[in-house]
Formats: sequence, structure tokens, C-alpha cells
Amino acid sequence: NSGAYVAEILRAGIQSIEKGQMEAARSLGMTRGQAMRYVILPQAFRRVVPPLGNEFIALMKDTSILSAIGVEELVRKGQLYVAATYQPFPIYMGIALVYLVLTITISRWVAYTERRLGVR
Repeated sequence: NSGAYVAEILRAGIQSIEKGQMEAARSLGMTRGQAMRYVILPQAFRRVVPPLGNEFIALMKDTSILSAIGVEELVRKGQLYVAATYQPFPIYMGIALVYLVLTITISRWVAYTERRLGVR
């Protein structure tokens, strides 16, 4: 699902650039590929940073980052500990803390990227 959303975000970013930009680049003698690389894509990238950041945060929340690197899913491991210790609060609080740290880290990275690119 996320791949389709990212593709749609990128498509919308490219289509949001006025057609006159491509025409101007072509009139300067650029090929279609050069116009996309040097004129259209840099402008489109600035426009898609915020929605891409949001999509990456949603993706991180929907899947366990730890499972992506080969470790058992964090929540499943927590359920096993709860079943063994009958202490759900500290375990689920720890899991929530891990997700909170990951979300804050990604959010700050996106905000830094937006500031650096001058995205409003």
C-alpha cells in the first residue's frame, strides 16, 4: 500500500510544476531528460518533502522497524513477555516508548529537511 501512496505523492509533485517550466527548459535546448533532471524534479522534490515525511512516519507506525532487520516483531515479543510475567504495563510502555522515539526522530529529520530546502 505504501508504495502506491509514495508513487502518487511523487506523481502529484511532478504534475504540480507548471507546464511552462518544461517548455522553457526545452526552448533553452535541453532534452526532455535534462529538463526533468535539472528543472522539474528539483522543484517537485521541494513540494513532496512534507507528504513524503508523513508517509514515512505512517509506514513506520504501521510496521515494526525491528522486523525489517530480522528481529521478531516488537509487539509480538511484548505479548510473549506479558504472558510470562503478567505485567503488561511496563512492557507495553517500553514498546510505546520505542515507537515514540522513532516517530520523533523521523519527524525532526523531516522538519530539518524542510527547513534546509526552504519548504513552506
